[in-house]
Amino acid sequence: MIELRNVHKAFGSNHVLRGVDLVIPKGTSMVIIGGSGTGKSVLLKSVLGLVRPDSGTITLDGQDVTRGDRDAFLARFGMLFQGGALFDSLRVWENVAFRLRQGARKLPKDQARAIAIEKLRRVGLKEHVADQYPAELSGGMQKRVGLARAIAAEPEIIFFDEPTTGLDPIMSGVINDLIREIVTEMGATAMTITHDMTSVRAIADNVAMLHGGKVRWTGAVSGLDATDDPYVQQFIHGRAEGPIESVR
Repeated sequence: MIELRNVHKAFGSNHVLRGVDLVIPKGTSMVIIGGSGTGKSVLLKSVLGLVRPDSGTITLDGQDVTRGDRDAFLARFGMLFQGGALFDSLRVWENVAFRLRQGARKLPKDQARAIAIEKLRRVGLKEHVADQYPAELSGGMQKRVGLARAIAAEPEIIFFDEPTTGLDPIMSGVINDLIREIVTEMGATAMTITHDMTSVRAIADNVAMLHGGKVRWTGAVSGLDATDDPYVQQFIHGRAEGPIESVR
């Protein structure tokens, strides 16, 4: 469904992507791993068309992501942001229904609210939460609201940017389980960026490791432990010694 071929991107003298090749089949969950500063976020932004590659191609269903109707293109995506990115001045239901109330679709308030409450229930939040503000919620509840917003418009593709950052291990497990269940139920194609190996094992069908601006290794999540790639082994086991140099 999503295909990247020899994608390069530099910012001045900083060459972030140096020939990325990656294929994400329809209906699968791909998790991108790699150290900080390896280009994971730039890769995600490139797929969304927010960053234009210097060379190479990125296609969605065979169509170049940098061409065509941008609104129609972006309408196919849902996004769970790392920090939640909720609007402080809007009530929870208004956050969840934000996309439903914008643009050509612009649903009536009552209909949008009903959908928002349904999605909040799907992520384990009760109806009374809908009328609260984000500041009144815990970090875990805010993350669930962000997840409800990501799925509110029934997207075909969902991106998850560090979905468990800042959460305790129990809530991280809850979010991982919700992501896995929802992606499976919706039949969506998912792309996740994370450092959390527990998340990787919980939500991935396939894994790609980004290092040095290229995909160093890709394969089924079941193959992570079996690969003898020294970069993958150092990363997944958190070893200080290895080919990946730590910044001191």
